Amino acid sequence: MRSYVVTILESVGVGDIVQVPSGFAALKELPGSRFDLIITDVNMPDINGLELIRYIRSSPTLAQVPMIAISTEGRDRDRERCLRLGANEYLAKPFRPEALIAAVQRQLRLVGQEM
Repeated sequence: MRSYVVTILESVGVGDIVQVPSGFAALKELPGSRFDLIITDVNMPDINGLELIRYIRSSPTLAQVPMIAISTEGRDRDRERCLRLGANEYLAKPFRPEALIAAVQRQLRLVGQEM
């Protein structure tokens, strides 16, 4: 899934993509770095995306970074939970590349960035 997301983003010219293999790796990468947007999978092998969203939203330096959560869970309650915790967008797998591109464009526009 990570490769799929990166391929989609690279196809529309998004540069400087940082990808990590797990939630723990994200926790190591996030402090001290600047991001315009964070995309996380809800289902990860160590900590899940919900815990990562909580961490990001509690961080003074990261709290305002837009986040897109992706998940195999397509139920409304799963979507609502992610959004309640602080994700700005939620995409249920499988999703079309156009859906990811549109979500990224919306979130980047909100912070004054362009793809």
